[in-house]
Amino acid sequence: MKNVAIVLGLLGACVAGTASAQPSANLTGTYRCIQMCRDGMIGAPAFVTQNGDAVNLTTETGESLQAWPDWNAPNSRLWIDARDESAVYSPDGMRIQFDDGRVWQRDLPPPLIVRGAPVVYGR
Repeated sequence: MKNVAIVLGLLGACVAGTASAQPSANLTGTYRCIQMCRDGMIGAPAFVTQNGDAVNLTTETGESLQAWPDWNAPNSRLWIDARDESAVYSPDGMRIQFDDGRVWQRDLPPPLIVRGAPVVYGR
């Protein structure tokens, strides 16, 4: 009976480990390549779409790649199997740095400025 409890505990740990293997930050968005860009495309847009633990990358050259949380560090690294390469991302998802030296910085839209709108205080 003791062995059954141990086996069930180990299975539960494996299931919990698998369920939590998704990036800790929301990486979905537009990025700009700012360092070591392919074909010298500094400033070119790159795109990330995250769906659970599956992450789709579109590089600054338009190449589409799939990535997953790296099993060594699922809360801070991605693994890109097609390139045999990993990438580390910042906790806030603002920066992704690849093993080959490329760096993507999140491209934030300019702040929205509303002119002529009344300012109401105390509400």
